[in-house]
Amino acid sequence: MEEWKKYKISDICRIKHGFAFKGIYFVDEPQKYVCVTPGNFNIKGGFKNDKPKFYNGPIPEDYVLHKDDLVVTMTDLSKNGDTLGYSALIPKNEEFIFLHNQRIGLVESISSEIDKHFLYWVMRTYDYQRYIVGHCSGSTVKHTSPSGIGSYTFKCPDIKEQKKICHLLDNLEDKIEVNRRINDNLNLRLFQEAMLLWTIGMLKNDNLEQQAQALFKSWFVDFEPFKNGEFEESEIGMIPKGWKLGTLNELGIIVGGSTPTKAKPEYYTNNGIAWLTPKDLSISQQKFTSKGEIDITQEGYESCSTKLMPKGTVLFSSRAPIGYITIAKNDICTNQGFKSVIPTFAGTAFLYCFLKKSTPEIENKATGSTFKEASGALMKSLPAIIPEKAVLDDFENLLKPLFHQQEVIEEENSFLSSLRDSLLPRLMSGEVKVNDLTQ
Repeated sequence: MEEWKKYKISDICRIKHGFAFKGIYFVDEPQKYVCVTPGNFNIKGGFKNDKPKFYNGPIPEDYVLHKDDLVVTMTDLSKNGDTLGYSALIPKNEEFIFLHNQRIGLVESISSEIDKHFLYWVMRTYDYQRYIVGHCSGSTVKHTSPSGIGSYTFKCPDIKEQKKICHLLDNLEDKIEVNRRINDNLNLRLFQEAMLLWTIGMLKNDNLEQQAQALFKSWFVDFEPFKNGEFEESEIGMIPKGWKLGTLNELGIIVGGSTPTKAKPEYYTNNGIAWLTPKDLSISQQKFTSKGEIDITQEGYESCSTKLMPKGTVLFSSRAPIGYITIAKNDICTNQGFKSVIPTFAGTAFLYCFLKKSTPEIENKATGSTFKEASGALMKSLPAIIPEKAVLDDFENLLKPLFHQQEVIEEENSFLSSLRDSLLPRLMSGEVKVNDLTQ
């Protein structure tokens, strides 16, 4: 560490403001061009593109981003500035071209003494991000600036050691991304090819989540596997004989949540009863969840109306925002921002797919002035096709091995992410050397 030099960000690079692309050209239909926004940054840094902001208008040439461009977010809407100042690298993407939008800084003209990826990882450290939040402006909406980011100082080894550090951290990040893609692209044939050749023929892509929804639509909207059977008239038209139109309440038990008062610290602990908030899901974005950032004590549990729900419960955020969905890996309770469904007549996989498909309908029916909320009454009365029990059991057995494999991969990614987050500050401070880890 004694040999590491001290640098000020403004002395080793320039941060360029983005262009104010006009809102009239933002569209919902997929386009070639996507504007990078603060929503493209993960908490703790890194790029995500799960909700692209499509653009169909004039494009200044100087504001087209390229693979491996280093960008930072300069605006954050969250209370604690969760993503403010964090960095991301523009990924290679054959489908989209990314645009340098306002509120995003492009890091350029980087000194030859500094490896771009090393600076990327500096801008993903906790110390750096807390510094940016501590020196930002605004209360409801937090802002930083090129000068604010540029005032941060850090220590750094020679370029050779920088590259070693980056190689290790980049490899961890790449493995996490590979696992994520595997999870998105698991092929149904790996599990039940012999049983499901007729089903596979109906699928048009290899994305697992889309496959699950395609299967759900095929079985419970289009009734494809049952076309040769008997049908009967219902309120929504012809449905397989023995099925009926009912409500979500007939498929599972809808359960709300609650929050112990924050005025009593003894109600909260790091190792107690698992308790979840919508914010926890905004951070983890996982399909399977064991706990949130903090647990509650038995005393805290008994002080409010939250309910402990079993493994396999489908947890659905009903406000701020509506539509985060995850599956409980163990007994868990939630705050009031959830209307969860404990499987009874239907299984976990069916309820998960049903809520995925029904989220737009739930959002449309939700009410509220400050923010929309899906009430317990709304969720209980949500219209649902009620198939015969044997059909639901077959669907559950069909998807169970796929869901299990996704859970295994998510667990590996959780381990890798924890390893990365543990190593990052120690590598960037010189406390740990790459050679020590590879011997």
